[in-house]
Amino acid sequence: MTTSAESTAESTAETTAETTAAGAPRALEGVTVLDFTQVYMGPSCTQMLADYGAEVIKVERPVWGDLSRNSLPDPAGQENPIFISINRNKRSVTIDTRTETGREVVLDLVRRSDVVVSNFRSGVMERMGFGYDALKEVNPTIVWASGTGFGETGPYAHKGGQDVIAQAYSGVMWRRSDDTVPLSVYPTTLADYTTGMHLCQGILLALIARDRTGEGQKVQVNMYDSMLHMQMQEAATQLNRGHEVNWAAMPLSGVFPTTDGAVCMVGAFKENPLRDISKALELDEDWSTKPGFDTLEGQFERRPELQALFRERFATDTTAHWVERLEAVDILCAPVRSLVEALADEQTAANGMVVDMEHPHGGTMRVLNAPIRLSATPNAARRPAPMLGEHNAEVLRELGYDEERVAALLADGVIR
Repeated sequence: MTTSAESTAESTAETTAETTAAGAPRALEGVTVLDFTQVYMGPSCTQMLADYGAEVIKVERPVWGDLSRNSLPDPAGQENPIFISINRNKRSVTIDTRTETGREVVLDLVRRSDVVVSNFRSGVMERMGFGYDALKEVNPTIVWASGTGFGETGPYAHKGGQDVIAQAYSGVMWRRSDDTVPLSVYPTTLADYTTGMHLCQGILLALIARDRTGEGQKVQVNMYDSMLHMQMQEAATQLNRGHEVNWAAMPLSGVFPTTDGAVCMVGAFKENPLRDISKALELDEDWSTKPGFDTLEGQFERRPELQALFRERFATDTTAHWVERLEAVDILCAPVRSLVEALADEQTAANGMVVDMEHPHGGTMRVLNAPIRLSATPNAARRPAPMLGEHNAEVLRELGYDEERVAALLADGVIR
């Protein structure tokens, strides 16, 4: 992908050196990203770009920094696992953007950047003086990308976006396997991650378009839309047929306790899954031949009876026993694992999903690898997550600031 004119020449030598050192090129080498993001949605996006070679400069508030540096108490303080998990391969600068001089420094960075990314509330970047129209005047080829809670217009545009709030507003939280299950928060940051990946996709699409047109553009995503979009099948059925699709309420699927854990079973994608389940669970007969259970409609109507039967049978033996029997008749199933077990799994190791990174303060830190495998332009964990303001002087020198000017900015508290 092409880079902005200001950065092409100076990045060539660095790119060549990095490519030689890594042994292979990276897909986004030469792309410079100015990163205003914080917490999870935005940083997960920019880390994905950084993992595949983009130069990501993380702009943080002095002293406090990205909110995730301080989200949970940790012995490592601001270099805690929450922060390092989504900020590797980036450099950190701390700029007081409330000052005119600080804003000038940011604009100098914009001039040599290809992408500017933020995930503040709608309108915040504009109030800071860094909206798309303002930055386009400084760099006409800039890709300006924003992730918000609800978008820039509409009755919720002013609201703060947050993962759990997006789950609740979008309908994702409402659907359960049945009405007896309490409403609850999905325990992983579903909306943050999904929206962060949509933000990453939007940036890549805009860079591809810029290669053809030579023009930058505005990229916008929001958590509300991402959560709605995740429900494409359910929404189409509701909009066109007026009834609900709930994959957690399928009659032959569910999670069932065993004597030593639990089994997740999916009775689907076969001509007659109930017949095979009956065999695997050693039921008294083939329940798919019983009146009322011989059609999918009947199985839906009698779901409580089927689910009670399954629970009774699974509770009589071990997880391994039932997984073996279900797999023997080609019924999809899995043991319900804890994260600890999943991280230690042989498949996790085979996929190379855990990598070690050396941090100057934290020592060896173990984090998850990027999940996309490119054969010719692979990802790489080049540097650990930065300490707050670690690269202030380095980045300013690359802008052409001499030592005297850097010292003045430090003395005035513009960078610290």
